[in-house]
Amino acid sequence: MKSPICDLLGIEFPLFAFSHCRDVVAAVSRAGGFGVLGATGHSPESIHRELKWIDEHVDGKPYGLDVLVPENMATAGEVGVTYNSLQSRVPQEHRQFAADLLEKAGVQLAVQEVPDDRPQPFDPETALRVLEAAFEHPIKLIANALGVPPPAMIAMGKKHGVPVAALVGAKEHAIRQVNAGVDILVVQGTEAGGHCGEVTTMVLVPEVLAAIKPIRDVPVLAAGGIMNGRQMAACMAMGAAGVWTGSVWLATVESETSEIFRQKMIEASSRDAVRVRSRTGKPARQLRSAWTEAWERSPDSPGALPMPLMSLVSENALRSVERSAAAGNDKAREMVTYFVGQGVGLIDSVRSAGQVVQDFKLEFGEAVEHMNDLVSE
Repeated sequence: MKSPICDLLGIEFPLFAFSHCRDVVAAVSRAGGFGVLGATGHSPESIHRELKWIDEHVDGKPYGLDVLVPENMATAGEVGVTYNSLQSRVPQEHRQFAADLLEKAGVQLAVQEVPDDRPQPFDPETALRVLEAAFEHPIKLIANALGVPPPAMIAMGKKHGVPVAALVGAKEHAIRQVNAGVDILVVQGTEAGGHCGEVTTMVLVPEVLAAIKPIRDVPVLAAGGIMNGRQMAACMAMGAAGVWTGSVWLATVESETSEIFRQKMIEASSRDAVRVRSRTGKPARQLRSAWTEAWERSPDSPGALPMPLMSLVSENALRSVERSAAAGNDKAREMVTYFVGQGVGLIDSVRSAGQVVQDFKLEFGEAVEHMNDLVSE
């Protein structure tokens, strides 16, 4: 394809696949797209293991890494914050509300032992150390979510000749990112899974393209609700250089998601992907469940805590829910949730990641042919 993003990264088809699963990343890159490994939660040691495996299974094809360095957190500016040191800041009423939800569902809370030196969730300094370790591998892109990449991250990219991408959910965010020096913008509409803004992809992409045009020519990847090749063609018709996708890979055989969650995705409608704060403390779109409903709608709910404190309440609880659901607890199944976008309403089966790439290519070609026919007529 004659897309500037294909020339920049040496790929065949400008389909970017964000996934926490190394198998998905490798399969997509092998099939001609571009896999991007989500590195949140990794240490320098664990990222070495993951990237070494990808290097051995990607057939020399390019891939990238996504980190999460939030600009705004409750602990911003503090030094040496650890997971355990944050525990005392979590109000008892939040712990009790979560415990009561689990008890009513017959779920036993399993708490993992955490070393005293474990960093806080979403720790910025850890993310930069992970990046430093990642550059010992042939990564071809680094990306950041939840704000402008720190100067050190942009400097790393320039030093290694690797483009730096950044996710944006509003026009003003895009302008800040371009002025900060990022190389690629991932323009993500509210339809997306995970952390997202309030403007739709169809509106946001052309709005951002118009806003950055007078500043600098930066390739834009459209994101948010994109589940097939026809949608990809529509985004590129608006001026995008390619698309960044996430939710579609959750319904693949290689995905990190559980069989229960995959089945719930197939059963869900697009309205079941709700934008709530009850997992990380920031607005993040995930599958509606008894967990999200209780935190958002119950009159007894204490409300979500700011990032990163909410993760200390939610993550152990939701891991316990998954285990209990897998053991046959139907009440626990009702609570199972995970990040997913409004495109979940388009999921009707589980496919391999490689097949998803091929389906994108076929549907993209059909959409382009359809548009060409309209013009010729």
